[in-house]
Amino acid sequence: MDNNHKYQMLRAGADREEIKADSKMIFRGKIINLRLDEVILPDGGRAAREVIEHSGAVVVIPILDNGNILFVKQYRYPISDFLLELPAGKLDRDDENITDCARRELLEETHYSCGRIEKLIEFYTSPGFCDEKLHLFVAAELKHDQLANISCDEDEFISIADFSPDDAVKMISENKISDAKTILGILYYNSLVRYNNHNHNHNNYDNNENNNLIN
Repeated sequence: MDNNHKYQMLRAGADREEIKADSKMIFRGKIINLRLDEVILPDGGRAAREVIEHSGAVVVIPILDNGNILFVKQYRYPISDFLLELPAGKLDRDDENITDCARRELLEETHYSCGRIEKLIEFYTSPGFCDEKLHLFVAAELKHDQLANISCDEDEFISIADFSPDDAVKMISENKISDAKTILGILYYNSLVRYNNHNHNHNNYDNNENNNLIN
């Protein structure tokens, strides 16, 4: 559908890619790499692009049997504050199976396993300077796992709590949930997943009623 859409270009060349002319690795870390690229612009000019490389990550919306969403709360050093978030974690490598990663992160961060898990969407976090892609999942049929060998990463200190989807949306409006991936996950789940499930159940009810009337 998007390929057939007509875009108004505000500047000639807006439909052409930038071409990498040079690249220099500045830093290699455990979570990210930082490189400095020089690119050729569509008009022939040149510009510097600072790029953070990231292997990607998963985000999980864990749905308890009572319909509540399970959250994690942890201290985030870069912002010097605690954040309420959906369970999430980095892919160990670029070719790691993302569903396996989602199951692992859910178990490590919440001590819950899941009977069902489904990928919803994928999105970029900050494409202006980072190539990180997040894969959003919803998980159900949760089961608390008491296995002794389950633990968070050695530098993670996490607490968990659950809230209803409606309360979670309210907490977003009150700025009590301010993590971007969590906001997106909650709003996506509330506006599309729950909405579609409600309509599906309503249609099934109407069909059953009609069948009863016919019979």
